[in-house]
Amino acid sequence: MTSQTSTPAPTTSPLWLLLPASVGAAVAVSLGVYGQTHTPTGVGIFTFGFPAVLPMKAWSTTAAFGLAILQVVSALWMYRKLPGVSSTPRWVPAAHRWSGTAAFVLSLPAAYHCLWSLGFQTATTRVAVHSVLGCAFYGVFVAKMLTLRADRAPSWAVPIAGGVLFAVLVGLWWTSSWWFFTTIGFPGV
Repeated sequence: MTSQTSTPAPTTSPLWLLLPASVGAAVAVSLGVYGQTHTPTGVGIFTFGFPAVLPMKAWSTTAAFGLAILQVVSALWMYRKLPGVSSTPRWVPAAHRWSGTAAFVLSLPAAYHCLWSLGFQTATTRVAVHSVLGCAFYGVFVAKMLTLRADRAPSWAVPIAGGVLFAVLVGLWWTSSWWFFTTIGFPGV
């Protein structure tokens, strides 16, 4: 007779989200404090072939937004929440990871320019909301990545963090790229 011992599954609790949420909040606040205390240069640093910094930021953020839509669709696919889909092809998780990585990388030039050249601004409601969302985006991103690796986090935590991250990016895109395309001009090149 053999005895089998099983390792109990780790207990999940929303309390396990305090650390990722705290670190994410610290990142967001740190970016905001830096943006507020740093003396903005007012000078664009690079344009990646665009005629000016604003079109570069509008288009890179739009590309990140498009990839974020792919993130939502692939996440729904992996969680089997797409209507009529009962299985997930093996390539979908990799596509999800790589589209998220690419979206994050595409956001960095715009964020760098915003912090370095412009700082945290509150001149208008749109600009103030954009500044807050910009800082929040990176805080939520850090919290989501930490939650993703937290074995004891509740199963609903990563989808919620991903949804919040997407919502913040939508707000960022709306207060920057959408504003640029509808106020300055489309295609902006």
